[in-house]
Amino acid sequence: MFICQRCGSSFEVPRRVLDRYPGWTPKLCLDCRNADADSGPSEQRNRGIDEDPSSGVFTDGSASPNPGPGGWGAVYVVDDEIVAEAHGHDPHTTNNRMEFTALLAALDLVPEGTEAVVHSDSNLAVRTINEWASGWEKRGWRRKTGEVENLDLVRAVYENWRPELRLTWIKGHAGHRWNEYADELANRWRD
Repeated sequence: MFICQRCGSSFEVPRRVLDRYPGWTPKLCLDCRNADADSGPSEQRNRGIDEDPSSGVFTDGSASPNPGPGGWGAVYVVDDEIVAEAHGHDPHTTNNRMEFTALLAALDLVPEGTEAVVHSDSNLAVRTINEWASGWEKRGWRRKTGEVENLDLVRAVYENWRPELRLTWIKGHAGHRWNEYADELANRWRD
C-alpha cells in the first residue's frame, strides 16, 4: 500500500509491476498521474495532447524513402531549456525502426528516478509499448498473428522502460516546438 504525494489517497501497485522494478516507490496514484485526461489511462496515453508542452523528452524518427536512409532524434527539455539531446542515422532502415531507436535514446537522456513524459509522434510506437508489448512478452515475444516486427528494438525499449517515465503520443508536424526540434535532429543525417 502506497500514499499518493499529491492527493494523499492510498493505492496499490500490482505485484508484477513491483517485481519488475525492485526498489521503486511510486509517488502518485494512477488517478493523479492521469488527472489531465478526461478518459482512462490507456486512452490518455494514446490520445495525444493539444497544448505545446515545455518539458519532457521529445522523440522522432524517419526514413526517406521508407525503407531507405533514415535518422532519429531525441531532446530532453525542462521548462523550455534543453537538458540533453541525441541523434543518429542508419544508411538503410525504416521509419518505425528510427522511432523505436529514438525512444531507446530517450531512456538514456533522463536520469534514473526522474519523472518525465516522453512524447512520440509515432502512435504505433506509443501503442506498442503502452498496450501490446506486455501481451507479446507473455506469449514469448510473439503476436497472435505471428512475429513482432522490429523485435530487437521493441524488446529493448519495453524491457528498459522505467516506471517514472510516461509515454504519450503528440501530433507530429502540428507546430509543437520540441517535437519539431526532434524532427530536425532526426533529419540532421541529410546535412
